[in-house]
Amino acid sequence: MASSITNTNSNGSNGPSDQDVETSKGADGNKQLATTTTVAAELESSTKPNTLGAIILQTLGFRKKDSMDLDGIATQPSIWDSENVEEYKKSYIHPQWENWASFDPSFRWTWREERSVRRKVDWTILLWAFVMFACLNVHRDNISNAVSDNMLDDLGITKGDYNIGQTIFRVAFLVAELPSQLISKRIGPDVWIPIQICIFSVISGLQFFLKGRASFLATRYLIATFQGGFIPDTILYLSYWYTGTALPIRLAWFWMSSQFSEIAFGFASVGLLSMRGVLGYAGWRWLYLIDWWNPRGYFSDHEAKIIVNSVIRDDPHKGGMFNRQGLSVRQIWECTKDYDMWPLYILGLLFGLPKYPVGQYLSLSLRELGFNVVETNLLSIPYIATSCVTMLAITGISELVNNRSLVAMAEDAWLLPCFVALLAMPDPISAWSYFAISTVLLSFPYTHPIQVAWTSRNAGSVQNRTVSASLYNMFVQASGMIGANIYQDSDSPRYKKANTGLLVICIWMCLVQYPATWFYYRWRNNTKTKIWDAMSPEERDDYRQNTTDEGNKRLDFLFAL
Repeated sequence: MASSITNTNSNGSNGPSDQDVETSKGADGNKQLATTTTVAAELESSTKPNTLGAIILQTLGFRKKDSMDLDGIATQPSIWDSENVEEYKKSYIHPQWENWASFDPSFRWTWREERSVRRKVDWTILLWAFVMFACLNVHRDNISNAVSDNMLDDLGITKGDYNIGQTIFRVAFLVAELPSQLISKRIGPDVWIPIQICIFSVISGLQFFLKGRASFLATRYLIATFQGGFIPDTILYLSYWYTGTALPIRLAWFWMSSQFSEIAFGFASVGLLSMRGVLGYAGWRWLYLIDWWNPRGYFSDHEAKIIVNSVIRDDPHKGGMFNRQGLSVRQIWECTKDYDMWPLYILGLLFGLPKYPVGQYLSLSLRELGFNVVETNLLSIPYIATSCVTMLAITGISELVNNRSLVAMAEDAWLLPCFVALLAMPDPISAWSYFAISTVLLSFPYTHPIQVAWTSRNAGSVQNRTVSASLYNMFVQASGMIGANIYQDSDSPRYKKANTGLLVICIWMCLVQYPATWFYYRWRNNTKTKIWDAMSPEERDDYRQNTTDEGNKRLDFLFAL
């Protein structure tokens, strides 16, 4: 089953007053679309059976198990229930949309059937996305394991060269984001993603033959170039299978694959790095060579109809583009200059900045403090396992309180006291004290999945959602690029200047940036609501039918806070 758009439901928070579903005969599709999708999303979120998010909340004790009739009708209200359905098909469904055969507005299904199909999609689609992302993270992060086996000395390169390599990787990854997304939109993610995986896996294996600084920098650039865009490409693909309310928690599991891969590879690297001397080669070379090899689901017609109709009822815009349809330069530019998305881009740039230096230098720091190669790699596992728990917990809390601005602040709030502890450590540094503090620091609740879903919800249109996914991730990559150069040799081994700056960033994010983002979107919503409430019913009808406002600029669209 393939669909036609790029991300999750375009609706943010609940719309202004008078957001009821209009189904009068002859009503225009544009008039009904925004209101109907909002109501449908509300109904689904209030009546749907257990999702992964609900399971998390139940496990944490925040929510009781839902009691519901699994044989009740799960089909949600939509504009497709209108008498004008044939007109809407012409208005909102592209003639080349791949799912015409499965699309049936009169089709009905039960919660039991939907739950079964969702579970099947989870195990056949989400699982492989999970595996593919884990594969990417192994190739992206195995350098931290390699440097613990004296790779820098073997290649005759310095920490400065290592920083340059990491910067080149981030720059190439960032630059490739949007072009890769556009290629994926043109030829389809089902074609482009496997191509990406094959190419960067082969290049990663070729790192076995590294000879020095030039080959090290070249492979960092090439791997990043073909990995860039993989994340928004995969989110695009997942959006073909899930409704807007079902996707965010899947993204949390998607990103958790990074932690799982790090845990598994942390154990594997112990054995691989122990191969130092085999055939006369260093252990880190075997790490890269063996690591290069890493690796669609079938649905009945009935199951395909459930998937297609649940997704298109949730957001009729998802039929507006077909799987191989690209975006024009004008569309890209209009989306890029959407000022309402920039608060989220700024968050993407700053929120994770403090964590990068500590994580990047953990292996080197532990080695310098006297731990051997095996101990260093095993000591990196506890924080990875803990971060899986904290990420799922913060995702569950975000769903429980229906808030993003204040919940997403948790990551920087967690990091703040840890940097205070790092700065307060007495000289000489105790190896186990540093390990304890850095482990707690790196066990932070990862809020990136929350913010990706937040960006998607506030985009308000298919085109904007496509571009904003890439732009947000580009800012995150820029953050990593900056973070790769914060720790300098002149500030080692305590890095007091750097850690002081990172502490200031944590304070700024908690006291200024996140609250300012919340106030901005609240102000935008209040401004829209004030204008909307001042309109008469006739004026609102005229607005719905004739407005030139699009996406998140419509008065009947409110931003998620």
